[in-house]
Amino acid sequence: MSATSAPFGLRPAFHPSGLDRAQALAGGIASAYADNILKGQAITYVQATGNIEIVAGTEAFSGAFAGVEWTDVTGRRRVSNFWPANTAYQTGSCVAYFYNDPNIVYEIQTDATVAQTTLGNEANLSNLNAGSTSTGLSQATLSASMVGTGVQGQMRIVDLAPYADNAWGDPFVIVRATVAKTQFVAPSVAI
Repeated sequence: MSATSAPFGLRPAFHPSGLDRAQALAGGIASAYADNILKGQAITYVQATGNIEIVAGTEAFSGAFAGVEWTDVTGRRRVSNFWPANTAYQTGSCVAYFYNDPNIVYEIQTDATVAQTTLGNEANLSNLNAGSTSTGLSQATLSASMVGTGVQGQMRIVDLAPYADNAWGDPFVIVRATVAKTQFVAPSVAI
């Protein structure tokens, strides 16, 4: 499995409390928002608009996109695991779903090999906008280049995902990681 590059974005694995539910945000995406937002893609709150958008670069983010529903301009109700770029909707009909609890542990594939010595270290997301509008799934990955001790990265590696054929040192490791550079909690640097 981890010998093949088959990224799936951020996938919630578990929450310490046992609850890893997506938040529903009414009016969560601006009508006609210009970019696709794919399931598993890192998103950020935009305070100026009260909407969510795709995270850019190495900025702090709130969590992972889970899906959306809206009523289009013809009056038809739509439900999708991704937001199609430039889609307009009837005012007040959009509900965006996303995971935003900073305690959620996600699974994500690295863009190259990582060793067990990366536990506790932090890395930034890579391939942020990669994905498929056919499946609606993100193909974002976690960089195999760690930010280093005392530096703030977007995610902290906390474990190896327990799958057959997934091991430290494989070409594309599936790791478990938490959001380290979150919009909700004071920054914490790599240990």
